[in-house]
Amino acid sequence: MAHQRSTTDVLIVGAGPVGLSAAAELRRHGVHCRLVDRLPARLPYAKAVGIQPRTLELWDRMGLVRDVLEAAVPLRGQLAFVDGRERERIELTMPPEVPYGFAALPQYETERLLERYVARMGTVIERGTELVSFTQDRDGVTARLRTASGADEELRVPYLIGCDGAHSVVRKTLCLSFEGGAFQEEYMLGDVVADWDLPSGYGIRSTRLDADGSPGDVLVCIPLPGAGRYRMSMKLPPELSPSRGADAPDGVAHGLEGGRGPSLADLQDVVDRLAPRPARLSGLRWSSVFRISHRIVDRYGRGRVFVAGDAAHIHPPTGAQGMNTGVQDACNLAWKLALVVRGEAEPALLGTYDAERRPVGEEVVGRTVRHAVRGIEADPEDRRTLLLREAQLLVGYRGGPLAGDPYGPEGVPRAGDRAPDCAGLTTPIAAYPLRLLDVLRGRPGHVVLLYGSDGAELAGAAEAVRAVGDLPAIVILAADADETAGPGDLSSRGGVSTSGGPSSPGAASVSGGPFSPAGRSVPAGPSVPVYRDAAGEFARLYLPDGATGLVVRPDGQLGARFPLAGTAAALSGYLRALSVRQDAPLRHPVVA
Repeated sequence: MAHQRSTTDVLIVGAGPVGLSAAAELRRHGVHCRLVDRLPARLPYAKAVGIQPRTLELWDRMGLVRDVLEAAVPLRGQLAFVDGRERERIELTMPPEVPYGFAALPQYETERLLERYVARMGTVIERGTELVSFTQDRDGVTARLRTASGADEELRVPYLIGCDGAHSVVRKTLCLSFEGGAFQEEYMLGDVVADWDLPSGYGIRSTRLDADGSPGDVLVCIPLPGAGRYRMSMKLPPELSPSRGADAPDGVAHGLEGGRGPSLADLQDVVDRLAPRPARLSGLRWSSVFRISHRIVDRYGRGRVFVAGDAAHIHPPTGAQGMNTGVQDACNLAWKLALVVRGEAEPALLGTYDAERRPVGEEVVGRTVRHAVRGIEADPEDRRTLLLREAQLLVGYRGGPLAGDPYGPEGVPRAGDRAPDCAGLTTPIAAYPLRLLDVLRGRPGHVVLLYGSDGAELAGAAEAVRAVGDLPAIVILAADADETAGPGDLSSRGGVSTSGGPSSPGAASVSGGPFSPAGRSVPAGPSVPVYRDAAGEFARLYLPDGATGLVVRPDGQLGARFPLAGTAAALSGYLRALSVRQDAPLRHPVVA
């Protein structure tokens, strides 16, 4: 067996969308990782196809979203038919301040784009490499790998992430429970072309009622890239059921079955019976039989080893929540791991991964089971709230260990909430307005937004940010601010450029803050970017109470909200919650 003590910081097991997202975020934060997958090649299955607006926002900040938008197709809504008659048309129209709508992209295409993205940063999937076992101690993880050549390798790494699916070796080795249940029905999937005259861009749900009026057979079709192409799912006729005996070997009945998939004729028989319009199927790319279970682990990790995605939670595919929830798991964990690996935060920060993400997983599992059994009407929320929840724009961590002081009234974005995007930000140079996502794109770490209209106050707050945590700050100038307090005035002030020392009374009190070297002046740094909230969109969405500051986390959630007069205290409190080391302030991550 080959023994290796490498420079790898994190070993990621599983190169599906979740493992690839973890690798992408770790590399963006300057962390070295190895990404292994036991499969010799990417599977050609359109398993997870729905992409939520929140996932597109995360990919925007990574710089990946353009590639996704060019490859995906829009999901405009859903047409619901009962006994051949249209009962409801759901339009998936997002509020105008949300930058992205719903999209559909086959999982193999999502993986291809993510794989290309991480390869550009120096991480290549090690195909045909399987995690055989691992042990951990207080100093690291020792993993045993079997490579594509059949050789065994022993690897010593600080951390390990299991993104290895519903039958996860990592989860089993950690002895995490995976409680839940399973649906008795079996289903079949097919990636086909339908020549019907239904409008493009809409999912189709067609149900036939049983004699007692209860839902019986169901056909669900999700549009895919390509003229008339859909991923269709339907109940499996009993005569096509494979011989299974008991559930899967580890007791988890979930996912695609091996063996022969249904033929095009098998799918056509169901479509002839259930489709709301006559349709001839063709172009079958793949098909499979699958079963559904709903389970979640009792914790998202133990010690130096963590699980994410299907390794942590599985549930019905209702609402396309699974892959998107897993991607958010990966993004939440990656930036925290990066701070710890770089020595800027204590390992206690990693406990917040379970504290923040497991409640989200529990909510998603419960909601998708309700919707699978009783439909979306099982939740009494108004349609707008339901749509935002399905888009994963309401995922938040209020009350969590990093949310801190809930500054601001109940109706405003507060610590733990998603940081809303907004339009209409201008500069004196660009001839077009920008969105907040444009401003944040490519910035992998924390960013502090400072909103106000008084140049001296903003300069003092920017100096406080620099002194307390060496964090990048961005000024959002109020739309009605006097021109003399505009970008030219701010960018030329010593307090904002941090060229020597504080240039305002407010900054003078923070030059020796709790997270800056005692008795030392703040080092020189770049000028703080300034954007004007010309359209008033930032003020409308963030509802600032006067001069207000906000911390935007690397995963696009708000870490803190505070009055500018309390910048130093608020940031010090947030950094303490992060377990940031006082002798190693946060740095700007650089991909090595």
